Amino acid sequence: MNNIAIIGAGAWGTALAMILQRVGKVISIQAREHEVVESINNQNENLKYFKGHKLSSKITATRDPKYACKEADCILLVTPSQHIRTVANHLKTFLEPQVPILCCAKGIEQASGLLMSEIIVEILPKNALAILSGPTFANDVALNLPTAVTLACENQILANMLSESLRTPHFRIYTSTDIIGTQIGGAVKNVLAIACGIIDGKKMGDNARAALLTRGLNEIIRLAKAKGAKSETLIGLSGLGDLTLTCNSTQSRNFTLGRALGQGEKLESILRKRNSVAEGVLTVESIVQLSKKLNIDMPICSAVNNILNYNKDIDQVIFSILNRPLIPEVI
Repeated sequence: MNNIAIIGAGAWGTALAMILQRVGKVISIQAREHEVVESINNQNENLKYFKGHKLSSKITATRDPKYACKEADCILLVTPSQHIRTVANHLKTFLEPQVPILCCAKGIEQASGLLMSEIIVEILPKNALAILSGPTFANDVALNLPTAVTLACENQILANMLSESLRTPHFRIYTSTDIIGTQIGGAVKNVLAIACGIIDGKKMGDNARAALLTRGLNEIIRLAKAKGAKSETLIGLSGLGDLTLTCNSTQSRNFTLGRALGQGEKLESILRKRNSVAEGVLTVESIVQLSKKLNIDMPICSAVNNILNYNKDIDQVIFSILNRPLIPEVI
């Protein structure tokens, strides 16, 4: 696999383009915005979403997905999760069935409660699908700092082919057949990162954050198992690894959003200042609704949903979480 099309020119899509070009891949990246295409092609930099990282002149950008994919051996979908359906429907009009799709988006669709894989399989059933997830800040990847990820695919032969083709000396890929668990970890950790940010903003201490991480992982595992995933997947890179990273760093958009909430800023004000997506905000309602459908108790995610979508007072929500009935610690 030499020709790679990347659909989505945010920070993560741009970082993937950088590392894959360094190992000789021919990269075409598709962006929605004219100014992003212009800055990549003319200034070798994504000035809107990834300023400060110089790109190779060999990375080309276009607004046309069909043009980006015309010679692609593999398609990387790196758009925000809520755009995956629109993108997949567009790909359906021209994509050849032999071209595999590697989905790098993390989230659950708002309207349907579907995982990204469920949307893609529904729209593009003939194209082989894999999922890429794990603890990955775009900045670290672009700087060639060591990173390890999970590539989940039900076809082990394709998983091995993709991982061998896309790995780099500093980007290590582990394979899995559990595409459900890999996605649940990546989606729910964004919500838990908002919760950890709130703890940080409220100056509630390291003990509270450790407790939230542990109980939050419990929520991830319960939801994943109810969807048919393997619990061991969630103590790997796409579960515990991604959770640990996102909940403990100011590089995390979700963590910093939660911290601003904890410091008293309003959600609308926070979002107005940003041109990037905090996936936890868009996904939390879908996660809560999915947990109710599957009869799974997810009190932390429900608490974040109450704060973000129902304007509940943060202090009152925290008080009610801390005063829930005592229960055995069961994973």
